[in-house]
Amino acid sequence: MGAIEYVSGFQIVLGVLARFWTVWLALAIVLGISIVFKKRLGLYGQLFDSGVGVAGVAICLFWLFTSILASQISPFNPLAQIPIMKDALPGAIVPDSGGVYLFGGDKLARDVFSRMVYGSQIVLAIAPLATAFALMVGITLGLPAGYYGGKVDSILSFLANLVLAFPVILLFYLLVTPGIMETPIPYGMAGLFFIFPIIFFCVLFYTRFKNRPERLYILLGTTILIGGWIYIGLVFDADPFGIVSMDPNELNIFVAVVFASSPGVFRIVRGLTMDIKTRDYVAAAQTRGESPWYIMLWEILPNARGPLIVDACLRIGYTTILLGTLGYFGLGLAPESPDWGTAIKDASRLLRSFIHPALPPTIALMSFVLGLNLLADALREQSMKD
Repeated sequence: MGAIEYVSGFQIVLGVLARFWTVWLALAIVLGISIVFKKRLGLYGQLFDSGVGVAGVAICLFWLFTSILASQISPFNPLAQIPIMKDALPGAIVPDSGGVYLFGGDKLARDVFSRMVYGSQIVLAIAPLATAFALMVGITLGLPAGYYGGKVDSILSFLANLVLAFPVILLFYLLVTPGIMETPIPYGMAGLFFIFPIIFFCVLFYTRFKNRPERLYILLGTTILIGGWIYIGLVFDADPFGIVSMDPNELNIFVAVVFASSPGVFRIVRGLTMDIKTRDYVAAAQTRGESPWYIMLWEILPNARGPLIVDACLRIGYTTILLGTLGYFGLGLAPESPDWGTAIKDASRLLRSFIHPALPPTIALMSFVLGLNLLADALREQSMKD
């Protein structure tokens, strides 16, 4: 093979922009429709009343569409190695195929651009879903703790404080070390945490429709059927259709995120519940003879949604940073994983003055967290108006 040829810096920029053409198109369509119909879209539509909200939505949607369309955006397989492209500079042309390593190659001759794009799939598969499960656990335990008080509150608060007493990084290090991953502990914790959404929605529907059995049975049956299907797929890897599954490494990190985040959500929900339960509309529901769980789920929780939505956005950002930190230290995910933390770690030993290969995944992680923070700021502004 001859010497590697390179494209110019201008061609690199054009090449990157061109690779994302499907993302730009999807963004234009979604943002255009959202702006036109913002008055009909409730809280989401209100985000477009401020520049901060538009920026936050645009950045988050960019990475969402990137993760969905990763196979079309990436010019190379993120795990493919082309020996001559080891530590290649940005814009290097692959001799045989004519493809371009837009951001150069890493120490194992993999395309940095493709790995950055595919890394978004891992982040968006773990961070939002793990945060959603943490919300389910925190809400399900925080509502009775704040509403009943007494021994219920004391026991649940003690357990939450016990988890919060551990340093987060140390807690994650203990939960994702290889020794723990070979034991039944992660699957036992997954079995415990993943049952909470099923319990939450069953209680939610029962308290609302217990006097309308024809609708209640349909909702409960659907919840148990879909929830059970997802449950056996994630916890036991026994989905008969082979659709729902999670790599053991990802499952372990997923469980660790839920375990570490749930106490924080619990404390927020508990505090909100203790405040809201003194309101007049809660007293009116108690006078009507509504059950405690009906009051918690249908009177208190809807009025606590603003702070919880803001906290969820911030918590997804924290989880993203945490995933990057774990990847940088080589914990949890497989060594060949294209997640952003692992990509930064792989590139950190390479000395290069011209577009260091650690920059793309670093900027990707930073921009996604920035988008979430902007989105949280806009949501906080809207909740204060309400």
